[in-house]
Amino acid sequence: MTPMEFLPVLFMVAGIVLVALATLFVSSLLRPSNPYPAKNMPYECGMDPAGEAAGGRLRVQFFILAILLVVFDVEAMFLFPWAVVLKEIGLVGYVEMFVFMLLLIVGFAYAWLKGALEWEA
Repeated sequence: MTPMEFLPVLFMVAGIVLVALATLFVSSLLRPSNPYPAKNMPYECGMDPAGEAAGGRLRVQFFILAILLVVFDVEAMFLFPWAVVLKEIGLVGYVEMFVFMLLLIVGFAYAWLKGALEWEA
């Protein structure tokens, strides 16, 4: 393949970047800029913030759970293409995926034993 064959792709990427930047620039010119204290308060379902969220702090468990969700979503993302080409990659691919799954299960067990999945009331 020659570099000239990638020219349409380069034009498409440049066009997308230009449209995105133009949209951001125009929206920054048109948006109102009037922050006031009530607007800058944390939002809790239409009620006044109470507890830890009132100070702008969130519990670390929310972030740990979000990271675990991303890890296992990535796992699922790798499982689908692997299942499609399993016949072509043979035993080596099967063993590699087994090792991958084993590492993820060990990580899940570690998170479970450390209490990352436990919620305190």
